[in-house]
Amino acid sequence: MRIAIVHKDRCHSRKCGTECIIYCPRVRTGDETVVIGEDGKAFVSEELCVGCGICIKKCPFDAIDIVSLPEELGHPTHRYGKNGFALYGLPIPVEGKVAGILGANGIGKSTAIKILAGQLHPNLGNFESESAWEEILKRYAGTELFDYLQTVAKKSQKIAAKPQYIDYIPKIFTGSVRDLLEKTDERGKLAEFIPALKLDSILSHQIGTLSGGELQRVAIAACLAREADFYFFDEITPFLDIYQRIEAAKLIRELAQKRPVVIVEHDLAILDMLADTVHVGYGKPAVFGIMTRPKGVRVGINQYLEGYLAEENVRFRESQVIFEKRAHQKGSERQDLVEIPAMTKRYESFQLTVSGGTIRCGEVLGVVGGNGTGKSTFARLLAGVEKPDTGGMSTSLRISYKPQYLKADTTDTVEMHLRQVNPRFDSSLFQHEIIEPLSLQQILASPIDTLSGGELQRLAIATCLSRDADLYILDEPSAHLDVEQRVKVTRMIKHHAEGKEAGILVIDHDIYLIDMISERILVFEGAPGVLGTVAGPFDMRTGMNRFLRDLGVTFRRDQTGRPRINKPGSFLDREQKVQGEYYYYTAENS
Repeated sequence: MRIAIVHKDRCHSRKCGTECIIYCPRVRTGDETVVIGEDGKAFVSEELCVGCGICIKKCPFDAIDIVSLPEELGHPTHRYGKNGFALYGLPIPVEGKVAGILGANGIGKSTAIKILAGQLHPNLGNFESESAWEEILKRYAGTELFDYLQTVAKKSQKIAAKPQYIDYIPKIFTGSVRDLLEKTDERGKLAEFIPALKLDSILSHQIGTLSGGELQRVAIAACLAREADFYFFDEITPFLDIYQRIEAAKLIRELAQKRPVVIVEHDLAILDMLADTVHVGYGKPAVFGIMTRPKGVRVGINQYLEGYLAEENVRFRESQVIFEKRAHQKGSERQDLVEIPAMTKRYESFQLTVSGGTIRCGEVLGVVGGNGTGKSTFARLLAGVEKPDTGGMSTSLRISYKPQYLKADTTDTVEMHLRQVNPRFDSSLFQHEIIEPLSLQQILASPIDTLSGGELQRLAIATCLSRDADLYILDEPSAHLDVEQRVKVTRMIKHHAEGKEAGILVIDHDIYLIDMISERILVFEGAPGVLGTVAGPFDMRTGMNRFLRDLGVTFRRDQTGRPRINKPGSFLDREQKVQGEYYYYTAENS
């Protein structure tokens, strides 16, 4: 079985020589295997295509994908028209449990949820006419999904969903946080959610003035407060610190005891703690996606990281994700690049105090701490975006800065923007070190104001690292990136630091990313929103122990080396706290 995909957003027939038609061997024999439609986009006939792959290689915009799939897959659950994305399989909501979905961006997670929510009618691959519910139910007869899909067919399901991109909320709602939450409080649980998510201090704030972390917590509370038959949470962790992530996970776990919950999450530590089962989504992003049957959360995550699904006998990634058990000692050999000066910055209700420290040549310095303790303020002070009240950078060091919140406020294409940032855009080195690791080739012709959150994040990282600088500052580079993209970004940043002998400062709440990327660590402490102080830099074990002790959270590694959060109050959690080893405790530490 062969499917052909034409990415409409990348197909620009007026800008190319229609190479897909000219070089197609079937077209040369007289068949209309590839044609240009009325919309100016290419169309590939799957019946006539022989799968030679010539059009894929010749297309200058990488707009065509042709994939051979096993016949056992049968018809897709849903397909977006001719030469459109195809989804096979669906996750299974289970009463009293949290079902997680783990997979790359563009693999069909949102499509699956729209079907389960009754917002999208599955067409079983027949996009010429709408499939009747009788036919759909017949397809799923005898499966665990049958009963659930019956309720969807009867339109008797009420859905509560937290969207992935929370920055859209201020565009559709104006008013205070209190107004929004009171409108959604259908379960009468708001009094419980507000203190747990620490929303007390912002109830009178206007939605349009909230930070990313505040808006994320409001969105979670609003979804939890609704009375529904099925709850869906699309990425609860962006912009939240570890403590807030764990609190949100606890509230969702309590909800799951009464109603089915499905969650999409790229923070593996939180997904591991939160989910009971995991559906692994694999395939080729924006081409086709396959949802596996439910797996135990530990097994599912480990198989995803390994890139091999044992039950399905499918290898969907050439290399596995490996978490190094390293001592983080390499940094001791490095020379100092810059002295972080002692600084203070005062606002109306917040003060940040920086005691100083060093950043070394070729090292990645991680930054952790709760929200509201001044991490982003610190980054802006170093970058020169804001001026401190006392102290300050007195060096002529070249600094490149990626802010936490990104704006797509230009119609320039991605390529045009990157050419302006770095005149060496056409060099093989730039392509190999920036374009390829961030998978930007496919979106080079796309206007920046049309990019998704993940695409905009990758462009922002590319922009920051494309500049010639001595110090690079990246504030939350993991936001909206999937697991595989985070691993690629991690390797890229480490390589960039060592290759240029530059210092790189990374602020992030993903412990997996911080662990893989950092040689030393800065810890931000204090009273969120009131006072922030900077401690360190420390070696990884000292710094993480200090940070996690303050949060009351312990981490361990399983047999694969993967970090895992201990369940609060468990035997390992209690043992590590007694030993004072909050960070990757093993028997060797005792």
